[in-house]
Amino acid sequence: MLEQFKLPAYRPPDFSDKRFAGRPVACTLRAEADGIVPDGYHATSIYPEYIQTAEGVWRLLSSSRMDCAVVLDGDSLEVREFRRVRKGDHILAGRSEDGEEGIYVHTTGFTESATRGEKFSFHTRRTRETPFSRDYDRMYELLRHERERGKIVWVLGPALTFDFDSRSAMSRIIDSGYAHAVLAGNALATHDIEAALYRTGLGQDIYTKEYRRLGHYHHLDAINTVRRHGSMKSMFEQGLLKDGIVAACLKREIPLVLAGSIRDDGPLPEVISDAYRSQDAMRDTVRDATTVIALATQLHAIATGNMLPSYQVFGELVRPVYFYIVDVSEFALDKLANRGSLEVRGIVTNVQDFLINLQRALA
Repeated sequence: MLEQFKLPAYRPPDFSDKRFAGRPVACTLRAEADGIVPDGYHATSIYPEYIQTAEGVWRLLSSSRMDCAVVLDGDSLEVREFRRVRKGDHILAGRSEDGEEGIYVHTTGFTESATRGEKFSFHTRRTRETPFSRDYDRMYELLRHERERGKIVWVLGPALTFDFDSRSAMSRIIDSGYAHAVLAGNALATHDIEAALYRTGLGQDIYTKEYRRLGHYHHLDAINTVRRHGSMKSMFEQGLLKDGIVAACLKREIPLVLAGSIRDDGPLPEVISDAYRSQDAMRDTVRDATTVIALATQLHAIATGNMLPSYQVFGELVRPVYFYIVDVSEFALDKLANRGSLEVRGIVTNVQDFLINLQRALA
């Protein structure tokens, strides 16, 4: 029997500590033009950050994102992408993060009191040899908790649509309420619809793996069919999309954000072809995410990680954001970790086996 999941308690900084005595109120500088921040600006991190806006008043940034500016507007503190900065905005300035300039970055809010470990130990980084049994059990507990109490966002690559069982498993996970939004690209939706219409993925039977005659046309035919009907939603409403990931999202009316790429065929009508509109849509979707699971999609995983803080604030509750990346390649896990994006837990396995095991455990 799995233990019931419990969120870790958040320990805020003790600003009555003498090390914070006499720290100055944070200063701001005016933006000289739209999209340009002043020299000496402060760039946000993934961690909880406190700004002293009046003597003795330290305020937590309630909605953050890595590599952004902080705009002070009256009583509000808004974390804003540089491209959204406007001339005359009051931009937070300061590069120190220990309170010396009225800015404190709190990196240990969710860290249990450390115990002294060995100076040398094996398995310090995650590889194909890492045992992941406890990671799976912890994820099952987490997803059961988050289904009703959080927001689960999946970031999906097309690989999972090429197999009958993994495609079915992902569809069931969505239909069972374990997804509140899905981020992907044109390929994920295209090959899912190809599977719905022709039972192939890039022309290969998704169950037997046999190539169909002229199957290399199928993904193009799928795009053309959707465009002929106007949208994926229109096809679903007409009963022409009977199964799959797209159909599950449409059935449950959960956001399906498809960000375009220079590589795209078509693309499908719902794909957002403008890169910054895609970023905005993804950011709006993950702004209040509490758990993110990225499957076999390195670039989308990195993009999503860059948009997320390590915490969320809901009223008086400060809680962690959980981020998993599942990929058969260790390189993908290292790449995301090295970006400094989010504190990431990686699982090295193929997504087909991962999804089948996950769906069975959650059923």
